[in-house]
Amino acid sequence: MPSSALIGIAGPSCSGKTERARALAARLGCPMLNLDLYYYDLSHLPADERAKTNFDEPAILEFPLILQHAQALQRGESILAPRYDFTTHTRPPGGIDVRPTAFVVLEGLFALHWPELRQLYTLSVYVDTPDEICFNRRFHRDQIERGRSPESIRRQYDHWVRPMAQKWILPTRQFAHLTVSGAEDIPAAIEQITGRIMAAL
Repeated sequence: MPSSALIGIAGPSCSGKTERARALAARLGCPMLNLDLYYYDLSHLPADERAKTNFDEPAILEFPLILQHAQALQRGESILAPRYDFTTHTRPPGGIDVRPTAFVVLEGLFALHWPELRQLYTLSVYVDTPDEICFNRRFHRDQIERGRSPESIRRQYDHWVRPMAQKWILPTRQFAHLTVSGAEDIPAAIEQITGRIMAAL
């Protein structure tokens, strides 16, 4: 079974990393795995307690399973990734079948946080975007996709998202082989990334 080259893409919330990861996966003809799927299931907590949880620190993600799945994908093995419902902060039954090709794109806030995961990447990418743009994107996304009120979005961003990004995510830029802009057009970033992938291989 042929192995797969893993490409890690990280950046702050709403920096544009998911869009760039999807575009890169489409260009390479490979699957993309969103590490947000690995948030712990909080169904054991009351709904109001779930909403107070800090979702912007690495400990809220099930890293042992992330690492296990990343290693399997690198070996060319299929995985069944968990599903995650962001409106209830729970994992619904079933999973997502991820079948690796020559490449697999892994993306998420903390894709460059864990050393054990970083060492698996053929290429690591950091998406750099000004905080104001990240907030505006999140403000609209969370209302439309996650059913949250404007007040709760602002409160969460000021209390958790921004300070946790400064603590946990922005420092991981130093581990990236390549930094791309999340404010400029996606095709330019994809050209940069694919060029580096070819050079790395």
